[in-house]
Amino acid sequence: MGWTLWEDFTCLDVSQCMLNKTILHVAAMFLKADTSRCIAKFLTLGAKASMWCGKHLRMTLMSMGDSQEEEHSSLFSQLILELLEFSVSCFSLFTTSPVFGNEVLRDAIENFILEQLNLVKDLISESKRIDSFGSEIIKATQLVLDALTKLCRAYSQSVNWDSFNAKNEEGKSSTDSKEAANLNLVISIIKCTIVKFCEMGILAANGEKSLVPILNLSWKGVVSLLQLGKVVLAEKVNVAEIITSLISLAYESLKCVAEVWSSPTLEAISVTEAKRVFFPIKFYLINAVRISSQYPCQAFSVYRDITLYILVFSTFRVSLSKNALLKDVGEMVEEHLKPTALHLLSSFLNSVQLKKELKLQFLDWMLGDESNSDLKYADQISDFQITSLKEIFSVTSETMSTARILLLGRVSLFIDLLKVSPDLDEPVVLAISRKLQWFLDVLVNEEVYSSLLVLQIPASNGNGNTSALNWHPMFSSLLHAMKIFMIVVSSTEAWSEMEVFLLENFFHPHFLCREIVTELWSFMIRHGVRELVNAVIDKLCSLYKFIASSDSVLFPGSSVRKMARSICLLLSCCTHAVADQVYSSIVTDERSHLSLVMYTALLMEGFQLSLLSDHLRTVATERIITDYCHFMENFNESSMNSCSSDVFGIPAFILSAVLQSMQVSVSEIDSKTLKFLVSVIHGYRNSADRIIKNQCCRLLSGTLGIISAARHINGYDQMEQVILELQNLFISRRIDCDPRLHECKPALTVFMGSLGHMEMDEHEGSAKSSAVWELYHMLLREKHWALAHLSITAFGYFAARTSCNHLWRFVPQDAALSFDLESGNAPKEERFMSELKVFLEKEMALLTTAPTSEQLSLVMEDGMLLKELIHVNSDINIESVGRGKMEIDGENPSNKRRKLPDGFTRGMELLQSGLGVLSDSISRWQHNHGDYAELPDKILTHFGHLEDTIHRLAGLADDA
Repeated sequence: MGWTLWEDFTCLDVSQCMLNKTILHVAAMFLKADTSRCIAKFLTLGAKASMWCGKHLRMTLMSMGDSQEEEHSSLFSQLILELLEFSVSCFSLFTTSPVFGNEVLRDAIENFILEQLNLVKDLISESKRIDSFGSEIIKATQLVLDALTKLCRAYSQSVNWDSFNAKNEEGKSSTDSKEAANLNLVISIIKCTIVKFCEMGILAANGEKSLVPILNLSWKGVVSLLQLGKVVLAEKVNVAEIITSLISLAYESLKCVAEVWSSPTLEAISVTEAKRVFFPIKFYLINAVRISSQYPCQAFSVYRDITLYILVFSTFRVSLSKNALLKDVGEMVEEHLKPTALHLLSSFLNSVQLKKELKLQFLDWMLGDESNSDLKYADQISDFQITSLKEIFSVTSETMSTARILLLGRVSLFIDLLKVSPDLDEPVVLAISRKLQWFLDVLVNEEVYSSLLVLQIPASNGNGNTSALNWHPMFSSLLHAMKIFMIVVSSTEAWSEMEVFLLENFFHPHFLCREIVTELWSFMIRHGVRELVNAVIDKLCSLYKFIASSDSVLFPGSSVRKMARSICLLLSCCTHAVADQVYSSIVTDERSHLSLVMYTALLMEGFQLSLLSDHLRTVATERIITDYCHFMENFNESSMNSCSSDVFGIPAFILSAVLQSMQVSVSEIDSKTLKFLVSVIHGYRNSADRIIKNQCCRLLSGTLGIISAARHINGYDQMEQVILELQNLFISRRIDCDPRLHECKPALTVFMGSLGHMEMDEHEGSAKSSAVWELYHMLLREKHWALAHLSITAFGYFAARTSCNHLWRFVPQDAALSFDLESGNAPKEERFMSELKVFLEKEMALLTTAPTSEQLSLVMEDGMLLKELIHVNSDINIESVGRGKMEIDGENPSNKRRKLPDGFTRGMELLQSGLGVLSDSISRWQHNHGDYAELPDKILTHFGHLEDTIHRLAGLADDA
């Protein structure tokens, strides 16, 4: 054939185009024959053909208006298809039998591949403009890319990569120059292919939908080729730039989505639309994860770009939860994008190739170091509130570390890190444990903690091979993640960091942080091993003793009271043995001032005596009653002077606290308490000493609490004297000149509410009734919002239970809640009655609240189980059971009874216990409501049937 025509491939006329097509066709036929001596010439032909087609393509696009465009385009497209087919044939031939040859052949192979890649890139780039014949060409380019990927893999397997590594390690050239030349050819081919594939992948990402197959083939080809000779390619290929390209594609795609969804006319986004949008983003991320896992050191060189994307994505994901129209989108992000983003993160944190220092550097940049608290966040982005999704993408890698708009995203990302901590290496877990304090510092920000409390976020609940998405409060997700982390670090070096964190933040000033820490303590107490729980309790008791030695027990906001409150909460999660241990360690020395302070604070903060074992609970109850009676008998002015003001009256305060939770019997409280209260009032009125007056005020509040709980003493004759003394104390004296009495008003309101259980004479001449009216008048005139609330609450409780008919006597015309809110004058009786009506309706609602669907479903499940149990046992023939015989161990003991299944007796005890609770509840409900409300007949009928059935089952259990 005329090989000199190769030089004429620069012609552009139609005839030459047809001739070139014929030459390629003939060359393809000869290629299949034995042409080992001419292979270099075939490759040179193909390279020149590719160059000619590339130049002709550009000229064709410049001369679209010529008359011969249609004929010319058709012939040119056929020529390109012929050339692409020729390329596929060459690649397939070399894949089957890799050929290296001499230097000329190696150069021809490398040049041929380069020119083919350049032509394919040009065709992809101009695919929009050659739409008339572009679809067939795009399909042909897919075959070229696939064939070239296989060729690179075949050539990679035909060389010894270790020779290159050995050369590098020894610092000298290999002795086998031919092997080195072959290896250099393979490296050059793979490198060139990877670079061009990346360029094609970027073009396809920005192109039409028809280029999706090219997008898929190019990036998958990059990932596949980077797996060949990783050590060598790490030096030859700019892997970091490839990762950056993939991250940028994902970032820009997400940014475009955010701009569209920031429209004020946005409508709800469907699941189908969300999947269509997020599929390419997931594709980019998956390939970035694969490359980063193979080349973590190269990926770390661009860790700032990677962390920017992860943080922006995390903020974007949380922001979706704020828009009801994007709820389905949030679920798609949780299901499809979040796992891939976390894999990208873990590719750094779990890499064995990255040093520990680099991992810590990565965490510091992504989350912030210990000094990177909320105060450090500058106003590069002044508005913390995210008004539109596109605002999130205004952050750059330079401003990322101080961008306040990403704070919530950092919090969400940290929660995700805690959740995946079981899959992280121990050094990383230790580093995360040292970020816990930073985490609490960020939560203090008002926008962060407020969002944390109100946001609902989707979370996957996996169970085996199935998983489902449910929406949970973000705060619940945080607590769940922290508990997971506690379990992970419990057996590692990081546990000491966790323990220090919990101890240091026991008294955190922010309510939400304190709630988190308390919940973690409770979780540890509930689920920790016995040795761990005992050790923790010992440390807390030691801290408790240290605080109690220097703080006031009578001040509710003191540290000792806060500590006692937390210990009470923790002990509610413990066994009787642990509660006994704490109680015994506190009351070891009853005469010790420190022991008395700790004991008092514990009981005043609601320590449940029921947590103690039976014996210790009896001892504790007897001590409370005995100390109180002893205190009353020895109460006088000299006792007040001889005792420290910090602990004086403690027996009364303790009894008042435990009575409010009904932990001890009130039958021990008799008329002595009423006489004691009168003595306290006289002591306050007659003394001029400031300390004694303060002590009497505290005793007055405590004793009023005792009487309010012990309602049976309302019928005692001394009760009238107490009411008259209170009238004289609060009404006859000017309270505004004695502010100490203001502190007693909360206790007085509770006392006044309890008078609803007392019989009263409503005649004008009744001194007791008049005193009650005046006391209520004083309380209902209180304009402080807290006292006004307590007063209306007390009067509402009183009005709902008293037998008095003239309630108008108890309400003054100038009651605080009668005044108009806007003007502050012109009191209106209707407004007060409206407020009272609201209170009474709320109180009644507590008894008539309809059950939730979840409660009903649980009750229904219990009912079905009970029905099944009744059905099974109702079929038993009692007589046949009694006469039946069964062989046991080869014997025939007719005189032995059948043993009931394990747990039957225990189940019957629970059923009878539940039946008793139901019966008592119905009786109390009917007693409290009288004839005004009756239970529906269906409930009573079914309850009767249930009662009969359980009694019959109990009889069967007794006979068995």
